[in-house]
Amino acid sequence: MDLRGSIPTFIEITNALVHDINILDILIVQPTAFYIMDRGYLDFKRLFQLNQQGAYFILRAKKNLTFKRIYSHKIDKSSGLRCDQTIRLTLDNSLKHYPQKLRRVKFYDSTSRKRLVFLTNNFDISALTITKLYRYRWKIELFFKWIKQLLKIKAFFGTSENAV
Repeated sequence: MDLRGSIPTFIEITNALVHDINILDILIVQPTAFYIMDRGYLDFKRLFQLNQQGAYFILRAKKNLTFKRIYSHKIDKSSGLRCDQTIRLTLDNSLKHYPQKLRRVKFYDSTSRKRLVFLTNNFDISALTITKLYRYRWKIELFFKWIKQLLKIKAFFGTSENAV
Protein backbone atom coordinates (compact mmCIF):
# COMPACT_ATOMS: atom_id res chain seq x y z
CA MET A 1 0.00 0.00 0.00
CA ASP A 2 1.27 3.39 -0.86
CA LEU A 3 1.01 5.39 2.39
CA ARG A 4 -0.15 8.44 0.46
CA GLY A 5 -3.50 6.72 -0.12
CA SER A 6 -5.62 3.85 1.10
CA ILE A 7 -5.57 1.60 -1.95
CA PRO A 8 -3.17 -1.36 -2.14
CA THR A 9 -0.58 -1.10 -4.91
CA PHE A 10 -0.30 -4.88 -5.27
CA ILE A 11 -2.96 -7.57 -4.90
CA GLU A 12 -2.58 -11.26 -5.66
CA ILE A 13 -5.75 -13.30 -5.40
CA THR A 14 -5.19 -16.99 -4.79
CA ASN A 15 -7.21 -19.88 -3.50
CA ALA A 16 -7.08 -20.72 0.20
CA LEU A 17 -4.48 -23.45 -0.32
CA VAL A 18 -1.72 -20.97 -1.28
CA HIS A 19 0.23 -19.83 1.78
CA ASP A 20 0.83 -16.07 2.06
CA ILE A 21 4.62 -16.49 2.16
CA ASN A 22 4.61 -17.69 -1.47
CA ILE A 23 3.55 -14.22 -2.59
CA LEU A 24 7.05 -12.95 -1.81
CA ASP A 25 8.31 -15.18 -4.64
CA ILE A 26 6.28 -13.28 -7.27
CA LEU A 27 6.51 -9.81 -5.78
CA ILE A 28 8.36 -7.27 -7.92
CA VAL A 29 10.57 -5.66 -5.30
CA GLN A 30 11.01 -1.90 -5.28
CA PRO A 31 14.41 -0.89 -3.86
CA THR A 32 14.13 1.36 -0.76
CA ALA A 33 10.44 0.44 -0.32
CA PHE A 34 9.18 -0.85 3.01
CA TYR A 35 7.36 -4.18 3.08
CA ILE A 36 5.31 -4.44 6.23
CA MET A 37 4.09 -7.95 6.94
CA ASP A 38 2.56 -10.11 9.62
CA ARG A 39 4.19 -13.16 11.19
CA GLY A 40 3.02 -15.41 8.36
CA TYR A 41 5.80 -13.94 6.22
CA LEU A 42 8.64 -14.81 8.57
CA ASP A 43 10.92 -16.77 6.25
CA PHE A 44 14.54 -15.74 6.60
CA LYS A 45 15.57 -16.92 3.14
CA ARG A 46 12.92 -14.78 1.45
CA LEU A 47 13.55 -11.85 3.78
CA PHE A 48 17.24 -11.94 2.93
CA GLN A 49 16.31 -11.80 -0.77
CA LEU A 50 14.31 -8.64 -0.05
CA ASN A 51 17.33 -7.25 1.78
CA GLN A 52 19.67 -8.11 -1.11
CA GLN A 53 17.37 -6.25 -3.51
CA GLY A 54 17.64 -3.06 -1.45
CA ALA A 55 14.17 -3.18 0.11
CA TYR A 56 13.28 -2.90 3.76
CA PHE A 57 10.93 -5.06 5.77
CA ILE A 58 9.14 -4.78 9.08
CA LEU A 59 7.35 -7.76 10.56
CA ARG A 60 6.37 -9.21 13.88
CA ALA A 61 8.78 -11.70 15.37
CA LYS A 62 7.66 -15.10 16.55
CA LYS A 63 7.97 -15.88 20.25
CA ASN A 64 10.45 -18.70 19.69
CA LEU A 65 12.98 -16.52 17.84
CA THR A 66 16.51 -17.40 18.97
CA PHE A 67 19.10 -14.69 18.65
CA LYS A 68 22.14 -13.11 20.22
CA ARG A 69 21.96 -9.45 21.23
CA ILE A 70 24.89 -7.53 19.80
CA TYR A 71 23.98 -4.02 20.90
CA SER A 72 21.15 -2.23 22.74
CA HIS A 73 20.25 1.26 21.54
CA LYS A 74 18.94 3.94 23.90
CA ILE A 75 15.15 4.26 24.03
CA ASP A 76 12.50 6.41 25.68
CA LYS A 77 10.37 3.98 27.71
CA SER A 78 7.64 6.60 28.16
CA SER A 79 6.89 6.21 24.41
CA GLY A 80 6.00 2.54 24.83
CA LEU A 81 9.32 1.28 23.56
CA ARG A 82 10.87 -1.50 25.64
CA CYS A 83 14.02 -2.23 23.64
CA ASP A 84 15.81 -1.45 20.38
CA GLN A 85 18.48 -4.02 19.69
CA THR A 86 20.89 -5.08 16.99
CA ILE A 87 20.80 -8.87 16.90
CA ARG A 88 22.16 -11.86 15.02
CA LEU A 89 20.21 -15.08 14.53
CA THR A 90 21.73 -18.08 16.28
CA LEU A 91 20.04 -21.18 14.90
CA ASP A 92 22.18 -22.71 12.15
CA ASN A 93 19.36 -22.85 9.59
CA SER A 94 18.16 -19.29 10.28
CA LEU A 95 21.70 -17.92 10.26
CA LYS A 96 22.44 -19.71 6.99
CA HIS A 97 19.45 -18.04 5.33
CA TYR A 98 19.91 -14.61 6.96
CA PRO A 99 23.62 -14.13 7.74
CA GLN A 100 23.45 -10.39 8.43
CA LYS A 101 22.39 -8.44 11.49
CA LEU A 102 18.77 -7.59 12.17
CA ARG A 103 17.10 -5.00 14.32
CA ARG A 104 14.68 -6.10 17.05
CA VAL A 105 12.27 -3.53 18.49
CA LYS A 106 9.96 -4.34 21.40
CA PHE A 107 6.96 -2.10 22.03
CA TYR A 108 4.17 -2.09 24.62
CA ASP A 109 0.86 -0.85 23.22
CA SER A 110 -1.02 0.56 26.21
CA THR A 111 -4.28 0.76 24.23
CA SER A 112 -4.43 -2.96 23.41
CA ARG A 113 -2.19 -3.97 26.34
CA LYS A 114 -0.07 -6.06 24.00
CA ARG A 115 3.67 -6.47 23.79
CA LEU A 116 4.77 -6.40 20.17
CA VAL A 117 8.19 -7.44 18.90
CA PHE A 118 9.28 -6.32 15.44
CA LEU A 119 12.15 -7.36 13.19
CA THR A 120 13.53 -5.12 10.50
CA ASN A 121 16.58 -4.74 8.32
CA ASN A 122 16.42 -0.94 8.56
CA PHE A 123 18.81 0.64 11.06
CA ASP A 124 18.28 4.26 9.98
CA ILE A 125 14.76 5.17 11.08
CA SER A 126 13.77 5.51 14.72
CA ALA A 127 12.40 2.58 16.68
CA LEU A 128 9.16 4.48 17.25
CA THR A 129 8.78 5.03 13.50
CA ILE A 130 9.05 1.27 13.01
CA THR A 131 6.09 0.74 15.34
CA LYS A 132 4.08 3.45 13.59
CA LEU A 133 4.77 2.00 10.15
CA TYR A 134 3.59 -1.41 11.30
CA ARG A 135 0.33 0.17 12.44
CA TYR A 136 -0.31 1.22 8.81
CA ARG A 137 -0.52 -2.47 7.91
CA TRP A 138 -4.01 -2.43 9.38
CA LYS A 139 -5.13 -0.12 6.56
CA ILE A 140 -4.90 -3.13 4.27
CA GLU A 141 -7.06 -5.20 6.59
CA LEU A 142 -9.60 -2.38 6.71
CA PHE A 143 -9.56 -2.04 2.91
CA PHE A 144 -10.53 -5.68 2.41
CA LYS A 145 -13.09 -5.49 5.22
CA TRP A 146 -14.62 -2.51 3.42
CA ILE A 147 -14.75 -4.44 0.13
CA LYS A 148 -16.47 -7.41 1.75
CA GLN A 149 -18.96 -5.48 3.89
CA LEU A 150 -19.91 -2.40 1.91
CA LEU A 151 -19.72 -3.88 -1.56
CA LYS A 152 -21.15 -7.19 -0.31
CA ILE A 153 -18.72 -9.23 -2.39
CA LYS A 154 -18.83 -12.88 -1.39
CA ALA A 155 -16.66 -14.22 -4.21
CA PHE A 156 -14.82 -12.85 -7.23
CA PHE A 157 -16.09 -13.95 -10.65
CA GLY A 158 -12.58 -13.72 -12.04
CA THR A 159 -9.11 -13.40 -10.57
CA SER A 160 -7.37 -11.36 -13.23
CA GLU A 161 -6.47 -7.76 -12.41
CA ASN A 162 -9.13 -6.56 -14.84
CA ALA A 163 -11.84 -8.78 -13.36
CA VAL A 164 -11.12 -7.69 -9.83
